[in-house]
Amino acid sequence: MNEQRRSGRAARQSERAQKGGGLGRPYIVRNIPTYDILSEENLVRIEDAADRILAETGIEFRDDPDALDLWRKAGAELDGLRVRFPKGMLREVLAHAPATFTQAARNPAHSVEIGGKSVVFAPAYGSPFVMDLDKGRRFGTLEDFQNFIKLAQASPNFHHSGGTICEPTDIAVNKRHLDMVLAHLTLSDRPFMGSVTAEDRAEDSIDMARIVFGRDFTDKNCVILGNVNVNSPLVWDGTMTKSLRAYARANQAAVIVPFILGGAMGPVTNAGAIAQSLAETMAGCALTQLERRGAPVIFGNFLSSMSMRSGSPTFGTPEPAIGSMVIGQLARRLNLPLRCSGNFTTSKLPDAQAMMEGTMSMLAAIHCGANFILHSAGFLDGLLSMSYEKFMLDADLCGALHSYLDGVVISDDTLAVDAFAEVGPGNHFFGCSHTMAHYETAFWDSNLSDNEPFEKWEAAGSSDAATRANAAWKRSLAEYQAPPLDAGITDALADFVARKKHGLEDAWY
Repeated sequence: MNEQRRSGRAARQSERAQKGGGLGRPYIVRNIPTYDILSEENLVRIEDAADRILAETGIEFRDDPDALDLWRKAGAELDGLRVRFPKGMLREVLAHAPATFTQAARNPAHSVEIGGKSVVFAPAYGSPFVMDLDKGRRFGTLEDFQNFIKLAQASPNFHHSGGTICEPTDIAVNKRHLDMVLAHLTLSDRPFMGSVTAEDRAEDSIDMARIVFGRDFTDKNCVILGNVNVNSPLVWDGTMTKSLRAYARANQAAVIVPFILGGAMGPVTNAGAIAQSLAETMAGCALTQLERRGAPVIFGNFLSSMSMRSGSPTFGTPEPAIGSMVIGQLARRLNLPLRCSGNFTTSKLPDAQAMMEGTMSMLAAIHCGANFILHSAGFLDGLLSMSYEKFMLDADLCGALHSYLDGVVISDDTLAVDAFAEVGPGNHFFGCSHTMAHYETAFWDSNLSDNEPFEKWEAAGSSDAATRANAAWKRSLAEYQAPPLDAGITDALADFVARKKHGLEDAWY
C-alpha cells in the first residue's frame, strides 16, 4: 500500500470523524431498525418459562452470605443457598436500573453511551493463548496484552479498549490485574474494563480508575466496566457476585453474562436456553440494584452450541445467532442496555471458516440490537486464542459495520436528481459535480481487501488476506503513539501498582 493512498484514506477518515459519522466517532448511533423475530405471544411464553425456573427451581448463590441477605430482605424465598423468586419480583427491582448510561473515557471525546440506539465495539476478551503467522500459538504475555491495547487504540474502528484481551500468563495471577488496568489507562484513552477474578481485584481496578478520574467524579459517573459470568446452569458463585457487588457499590457497571453451552450448561433447544439465560441474567442484574439502586448494569448474553458427536464447543453457528435476536427483544422489554453475541469462531486459523462464522455471529449482534459488543475482534480457536491477524481482519469488518449501521440517508442531495440532469442518458457519473463533491467519503474503504485486477495482484505477490493482516498489525504497532497522560497521574498509578505488589508473594493459580 503506497503512502499516497494511506494519506488519502486518513484524510477521508478524519473528515468523517469531524462530521460525526463514519470511522473515528466515539460510538455508533444505530440508524437501522432491530430485527424482531418472535411474536408477543411467544415472548410471553419465554418470560413465563423463565419465571417458573426462578420461582420453582431457583438459583444457588454460593460463598456470598451478604448476597443471600440482600435477597432475603428483598422478599425472595431462601432454602440454604437456593434462592427462589416470586413472579414479578426481579422485574420490579430492575425498574430502578438505567436504560442508558455514559461510560466516561479519560479523553472525554472518546466517552461512549451504552443503551438506546448506541453501538460500541470492544475487542475479544479472556484468551489464555495468542497466535500469529510468525510464531504460531503460544501463551499470552503482558507484551501481547499491551500490543492488543495499542492496536485497538490505533484503529478508528473500535470505541472501547476492552478488558482481559488476552491473559498475561507471565505475570502472577494475583498481580496481573494491576498491570492490565495500568496498560489500559496509560496506553489507551478510551473506556475500558477492569478485573473481576476476586473482590479485592475489582476494588483495585476501581481505585486505579479513581486516580485518573477523581473520587468524586467516579462516584457520580461510570468510568469502568466489569464482565461477570454466571456459573451456568443456575449457579452464581461468590467470586462473581462479590465482584459484581463491588462494581455496583462504586456506581460502576457490571456486565451480567451467562455462558450457556447448549447440551452441557443448558438445554440443546434454543427456546430452553433462552429462558435459562433470561432467568440467570435477570437475577444478576437485579443483585446490582439491591447493592446500589440506580447503578448502571448491562444485560449480557453468550449463547453457544456444541458438536453432539464429539462434545466439543462450537462457535459462530446459526442457532445461537438467531437466538441472539430473541435475547435482544427480551432485553428491550426490560429496558436494559444489551451485550450480546460478537465475532465468534472455532477456527484455528484466520481463514474462511473464521470469517464466515465470525460474520454470522457479528451480524446477529448488529441485528439483535446489542449496545456493547464485546468480542468484536481477535476471537479464534473457540476463544482460547487471540490472533493478531484475525484482530486486524475483524477490525476491518467493524469498519464496514459503521457504514452498515448508518443505513441509507435520504435527502435532496443523496437522491441526486440534479446529477441526472447534468449527466443525461447514456453517460457516466465519474466527473459530474455530485460525484466530485462526494467521492472522498461516498464509500467505506477497506484497509485490507485487495480490489486490484488479478494480474496486478499476482505481480505483487499473490498475497491473501491473512498475509496482508500480518503486515498491517506490524505496521500499526510500529506507528503507534501513546495518548498523552499527565505525568503526575502516571506516577500515581505506578506508585499504586508498586505498593499493591510490595511484599505480596506470587500466586500462580
